[in-house]
Amino acid sequence: MDKKKETLLFIIWAQTLIATMGSLFYSEIMKYIPCELCWFQRILMYPLVIIYGYAVYKKDIRYAFPGMIMSGIGLLVSAYHYLIQRVPSLHSTGEACGVIPCNTIYVNYLGFISIPFLAFIAFLVIFSIHLYLIVQKRRA
Repeated sequence: MDKKKETLLFIIWAQTLIATMGSLFYSEIMKYIPCELCWFQRILMYPLVIIYGYAVYKKDIRYAFPGMIMSGIGLLVSAYHYLIQRVPSLHSTGEACGVIPCNTIYVNYLGFISIPFLAFIAFLVIFSIHLYLIVQKRRA
């Protein structure tokens, strides 16, 4: 694996670590109680730190294939969660979520950035860079 690909793999791992630490910050420091969809996103994000960490250690993207699948699913879950928060016709769907409604907006940076949006961006970065690395590997 060349230096550029190693750097991209490290960026994926760093993104997973930042997203994990961010979710823990909001729940443990800020005391925001996660809704059910937040828990699904956490279930999909937290193992990625280990999966991609191992791939960085071995310097081989092949070890991280489960991470691509999990980040793809996480991308869909976080997009759906964001739509529940922002689209008025879907807003009532989020009220049926467990103890904390999934349409609860704890943070609203710049009028559109919420926690599910942050998760969506994290999963998108992970998935797209991983996909790029796979395409580059097949071309080589």
